[in-house]
Amino acid sequence: MVKGSIKLADVAKAAGVSQGTASNVFSRPDVVREEVREHVLETARRLGYPGPSLTGRLLRAGKVNAIGVAAVEPLAYFFNDPWARAFLAAIAEVCDASGTGLALVSAKDRQKLDWNIKSALVDGFILLCVEGGEKLVQLTRERQLPFIALALNDDDPSIPSIGVNNVGGAAAAVRHLAELGHRRFAILAIEFIDDHVGPVGVAEVERAIYSSSRDRAIGYWQALESFGIPRQQVPIYETNNDRASVEQGLEYLFSAPEPPTAILAMSDNAAMLAMTWLQARGLSVPEDISIIGFDGVPEGAMMVPGLTTMAQPFAEIAARSVRAVIEDAMPTERETIDVTLVVRGSTAAPKG
Repeated sequence: MVKGSIKLADVAKAAGVSQGTASNVFSRPDVVREEVREHVLETARRLGYPGPSLTGRLLRAGKVNAIGVAAVEPLAYFFNDPWARAFLAAIAEVCDASGTGLALVSAKDRQKLDWNIKSALVDGFILLCVEGGEKLVQLTRERQLPFIALALNDDDPSIPSIGVNNVGGAAAAVRHLAELGHRRFAILAIEFIDDHVGPVGVAEVERAIYSSSRDRAIGYWQALESFGIPRQQVPIYETNNDRASVEQGLEYLFSAPEPPTAILAMSDNAAMLAMTWLQARGLSVPEDISIIGFDGVPEGAMMVPGLTTMAQPFAEIAARSVRAVIEDAMPTERETIDVTLVVRGSTAAPKG
């Protein structure tokens, strides 16, 4: 026999036992007499039979006790992006507590992502839908497994999802700065549409395809206008939430005749990059410029000064998401959770 083609039936025949007995040797060894068990195992070793397929056994059982966390990004995204890293850490902590396995499912390429979703040995998925959410939802639905979407840029009520109150959180960020006395604001935005970096106006924001960034802009505007600051008066620079585009945005914003005294950053990552850029140019945070982020990633607390932010409840969202998938208890409507203002050293009253 060719090694690798050996089946359980071949082992049973060579050992002179029934296939049921041979199966019990591997799956229920306690019900087989010791001398028979040793004889069957020795026969299996001689023939090169490695044992029943674990994958097949799990699939037959219908439960593998593992969750897939999926994103339309290379695998490095889970470790390089502060928001994704914070969520993954929170999900991992919940899985550890319940003894649930965790699989990362990710790929930029559509064909690879399709295969990765369809072949993942999991009981369901948590989808990080910051980008390409509709693609993730479509592929996951084809698997017919439980799934829940986080940060979904789609208002479809039929998609089980958990999100944060972007409008309310953004408004709270403005109120914090305005109550300190700031009146010259700028918005350092994350993506509104694909493949665009640069200044945007009100009309472009209203046509945004990504609802998280659109809703944060709406929240900023609502609160700004309550302080008598028209939305058209506040410059917005759209970034890719990376160093190059954030620095381009800061060059643009600080080339204005009257630069802002306060920056509303739509992500902690953008806010932290902005702090580094400003400090490298001799501008003091918060004495010269105040900055507030959005997310509440752990790295924000380690900045000097610490980053003031609108913090997402990562642990709560992770616990709800894991429970929804493992217990197949999807929310019947989109759940929205409030964010919390965390005041640190990056915000203060403007000079004078």
